[in-house]
Amino acid sequence: MSTDTTRRDFLVASAVAGGALAAELSIAANAHAQQNNDVIRVGLIGCGGRGSGAIEQCLRADDNVRLVAVSDTFRDRADSCLTRLRNNAAVRAKVDANVGIHIGLEAYQNVIDASDLVLLATPPGFRPTHIRAVIAARKHLFTEKPVAVDGPGVRTVLAAHDDANRHNLTVVAGTQRRYQTGYLEAMRRVHDGAIGTITSGRCYWNQGSLWHRERTDGMTDVEWHIRNWLYFAWLSGDHIVEQHVHNLDVINWATRAHPEKCVALGGREVRRAANFGHIFDHFAVDYTYPNDVHVLSMCRQITGCQNNISEAVAGTRGTLNTAAGPHLYRITGDNAWTFPRADDNEPYQAEHVALFESIRGRNRRARINDLRAVAESTLTAIMGRMSAYTGQEVTWAQALSSQQTLVPDRLTWDTRIPMPAVSVPGVTQLT
Repeated sequence: MSTDTTRRDFLVASAVAGGALAAELSIAANAHAQQNNDVIRVGLIGCGGRGSGAIEQCLRADDNVRLVAVSDTFRDRADSCLTRLRNNAAVRAKVDANVGIHIGLEAYQNVIDASDLVLLATPPGFRPTHIRAVIAARKHLFTEKPVAVDGPGVRTVLAAHDDANRHNLTVVAGTQRRYQTGYLEAMRRVHDGAIGTITSGRCYWNQGSLWHRERTDGMTDVEWHIRNWLYFAWLSGDHIVEQHVHNLDVINWATRAHPEKCVALGGREVRRAANFGHIFDHFAVDYTYPNDVHVLSMCRQITGCQNNISEAVAGTRGTLNTAAGPHLYRITGDNAWTFPRADDNEPYQAEHVALFESIRGRNRRARINDLRAVAESTLTAIMGRMSAYTGQEVTWAQALSSQQTLVPDRLTWDTRIPMPAVSVPGVTQLT
């Protein structure tokens, strides 16, 4: 591999055959790629907690990989991430001695240029731009979820999905349940008819409050928003999008569909201070899937309340529940089945193993491209937020075609971003 162009083209070609158990695609083989063990250069965009964890898992997943570049809006986060990696005996040898450190809102392009595989772990508002840039550069991709915060962003990601397919690129998304042994086995059984025809579902992510950041003297609007990104919809999409997308993804996976419409309610009952931005602290959504299948969705971030993180799907012959006592997964009914927690795997690691299997073509399944599935799960969450914010029914077509762009068009360090108003159902309008 004497030039970057030759190296890139080889790695792109190697993605034709790869994949994982979660990739329900046609079988394809690439014998040359199966023998390839060249060094894969990895770049990380977004060095916060999730980015630091993802790059560790990535570096552990393959023997011949090197971290060559990182970027973040803040130097302290980039330095902290690299210090953590260099103190980790399992991965320190895979961190390039001259790793490029790029700081700023536009620094992501430098990482893309230097890498064969790019990991995206920035706040979700930036993700459509970054995904489009990675795929346009013909690089392989691992992207955290969700992949957008609004309809225009989802449309960008769906276009990138098609572009990645045209160029045989591997894309793995951080919807890690799709790489988790118990979920894979449960979904295989559901899709094979173990619970019959699906008639309803429910899913939950109810927990206490998460971290937040106080605004300090000298912080610009942009710095404070990014450091406190969970609490601004232009960056996180609200917690129904940023967090509850996992559970909604399971429902879409089980039904092999996306909702046709929804009606939601929500509000801001407890977290009202300025350091919690303008997002809600609770949502409840009634999603209507094809064949009039209704799914109840609930998510809450309020301390001191009953917690529940689970999914359930009911059918004509039984019910799948993913939080059934000592058994994380259980089917009741005609085809009773349980899967013990002890037999589960570590999905955050498994998704990176699958990523490299796909890039290197080490099995006989087609390469992975998760972008459409994660984009549809992201839009499922977005339409729930849109309905809760307005109090109106929202259809899939309305959410997908929405012209409302939450992310500022031109963002600089000194861009003024007034505190958004808290949405009021029945007053806030759909756009």
